[in-house]
Amino acid sequence: MIEYYKDNLKTSGNNTQLDDFTRYEFSFSGIECSILGTFYKDANNEIKFGADLENFFSAHNYSIYKPTHNVLEVIANLRDGNSVPGGETDVKIGKVRFSSSHRYQESLEETSVYVTPNDFLGKRTALFGMTRTGKSNTVKKIIQATFEIGSKAPYKLVDEIEDVTSTLDPFCENGSPKYPAGQLIFDINGEYANANMQDEGTAIFEIYKEKVVRYSVLKKPDFKVMKVNFYNDISSGFELIITHLNNDNSDYVNSFKSIDLSEPEDKSDHSALTRYNRKKAAYLCCLYQAGLTPSKGFKVKFQGNKTLNQMVQKEGKIDPDKGITLDEATNWFTTIWENYNDEFFTNYKNEKGYEWADEDLKALLIFLTRKKQPKGNPTISGYRKLNGIKGLHTDTVDKPFQLEIVEALRAGKIVIIDLSQGDPNIQRLYSERICLSIFADSMNQFIDNSPNNFIQFYFEEAHNLFPKKEDKDLSQIYNRIAKEGAKLNLGMVYATQEVSSISTNILKNTQNWFIAHLNNEDELKELKKYYDFKDFTESLLKFSANSDKGFIRMKTYSNPFVVPVQIDRFSAIKED
Repeated sequence: MIEYYKDNLKTSGNNTQLDDFTRYEFSFSGIECSILGTFYKDANNEIKFGADLENFFSAHNYSIYKPTHNVLEVIANLRDGNSVPGGETDVKIGKVRFSSSHRYQESLEETSVYVTPNDFLGKRTALFGMTRTGKSNTVKKIIQATFEIGSKAPYKLVDEIEDVTSTLDPFCENGSPKYPAGQLIFDINGEYANANMQDEGTAIFEIYKEKVVRYSVLKKPDFKVMKVNFYNDISSGFELIITHLNNDNSDYVNSFKSIDLSEPEDKSDHSALTRYNRKKAAYLCCLYQAGLTPSKGFKVKFQGNKTLNQMVQKEGKIDPDKGITLDEATNWFTTIWENYNDEFFTNYKNEKGYEWADEDLKALLIFLTRKKQPKGNPTISGYRKLNGIKGLHTDTVDKPFQLEIVEALRAGKIVIIDLSQGDPNIQRLYSERICLSIFADSMNQFIDNSPNNFIQFYFEEAHNLFPKKEDKDLSQIYNRIAKEGAKLNLGMVYATQEVSSISTNILKNTQNWFIAHLNNEDELKELKKYYDFKDFTESLLKFSANSDKGFIRMKTYSNPFVVPVQIDRFSAIKED
């Protein structure tokens, strides 16, 4: 070979200057490839696919073909069973694309790529890639596909079906879901809840106006306010407070977080009811002191007595048995705690065998007065720790927003949570609270042997909400959805720039992968651990901003290998 270039020998034609041995060496060629598997016919003469090689022979016994159009469509859309690409329940998501360069591909007939509902509903789906590489467009296509698939569902959860046991199977015989799928989108950037130029003048909420419910922290036209009335919904408000104080491990804060504000089940137990009403009133005073505004004319009522009322005010006019304002109640509890070493409380304990204030009420009084001991100085933050939740409270909402969201999802609607104008702490608070409510509702349905429709969670910029890679706490709600969601018909679609930013507990339970451009070896090294993405790592590192947007390497649950796909541009589907 070297002599040929040095001497400029003639290598072809009748007057070739190559000797026989050199010409023999030149005649060899080879191809390097990865083997996806084997197509073969079984005993019933049906075409099957095996994801390996049963045997192999020397290379000169093989012929190489490049499949096109119909044959390529079957290969690219290969799934378990004998389904035909583009079937009744399939939705087109894009077309096969071999490479970034389009020199020859544009002249070929387009080969469509389809997705099936079984791949996404109740499954975990990941989308990774740098900003502006087509992740959001792909998510919108998945949302669109899920809605179109769900619209073919023959039943609603309220329908009575004769064969009760059949309702527990979430799919019909033709592969479509039995009930409309609910979709919940956590919209950190506001691109799903609001119209934007990326979508050719359309947005999810515009296309499906009758099926979309939008929530926001702020009051905006056509949005529901996502706030809790902490005075009316005690349990929901307190859970938000616990989440807000989650990272504060001060002794008195831990005591506050551990109090039990659940109402006694036995209404005939007057002692338990008396203690509950005191705790509830003291808790509401903490909210009031933190700046959470109650509704007009709001009062609290709990059992006091003449001695305590006179301890607070000589004439005993502040009487909690008759109902008092939160200002008066705050004054009442503050005075009681200040004088808790009084002879009255000592005699009470000697007579009853227990203190007037139980441990829960003491924790609340410390939080309210900011004093760890009676007669002490206010040396702790106390109720001021709750200043950060004022933005979560409203005095107008009747039903908790998370219950409204669950109802909308059960009806097969698309719910968009606009988190674009909230701070990161509020984003996490609402996301966790909503996810916990849906998970709990699905678990209750599962335990009661009642049907669950599919609910799909969508998390854009998932690294802002999900636990970090090194976080091993499996009790976090996102880990629980990833690990336990399948049996509850809960699916998860999450998008972010970095594979390494997501907890391995979530990655290991992810069935569907959509990978766009990644710009560093560390991310590719993480990606190589999953399926056959190692065959695509070199091309994923290269990217053309002009032509490669939406160029995705896709591995779905039922596909046995990765398929390179150009995802279709998101736009409205025209109705007949």
